[in-house]
Amino acid sequence: MRAQWQAKAPLVKQAWKQVVTTKVAMQAAALDAVGEPSAPLSMMIRKITSGDSTNIEAQAARYYWPRIMGPDFRRDAGHGDENALLNYGYTVLRAATARAVVAAGLHPTIGLFHANRGNAFALADDLMEPFRPLVDCSVRTLVARSGVQVDTNAKQTLARLIATDLPLGDGVTPVSVALIKLATSLGQSFEAGKLALALPRPPDALTLAGLGA
Repeated sequence: MRAQWQAKAPLVKQAWKQVVTTKVAMQAAALDAVGEPSAPLSMMIRKITSGDSTNIEAQAARYYWPRIMGPDFRRDAGHGDENALLNYGYTVLRAATARAVVAAGLHPTIGLFHANRGNAFALADDLMEPFRPLVDCSVRTLVARSGVQVDTNAKQTLARLIATDLPLGDGVTPVSVALIKLATSLGQSFEAGKLALALPRPPDALTLAGLGA
């Protein structure tokens, strides 16, 4: 925790760059899996700077959402419809990430990018970003199959996402374990003063397209 407090700004900014890069790569893979063009996201990845100073994350989101959820969709956490399912899935993911952060000995309020004093889990909100497209793919399938109800089946389906295997290192690792490895690698990076994050790669298109089924 002391190393986390004392981490130099360049290291923190590079960590956020890697997190955003992995998130946009996962979004591109999600679009590929559902037959939508992903080339613009792949081009955006090359423009991500230290600390994502040009906010490529937001630019990618504007391209991504209407293609993954439909042209009329607007991401609004306060709305029902698909947004309610997304909120539930993200809540499951956030809880798993928060557990990983605390288990790694990190302080959850000290984020890489998120820095709201009222947010007790800023670091969890940062580290869960690359995993969000897994929820998005699952919600897309759920809505197509059974509508936008946040019912027992939908909750169980979204809760199972943390068992999804992701390519990491030389093998595959469930999301829940990948989160622990990511948080641990961040703590080790803080202590060493050198960045070496254990970030996953996107799973294959069949895995992504099958989420939520």
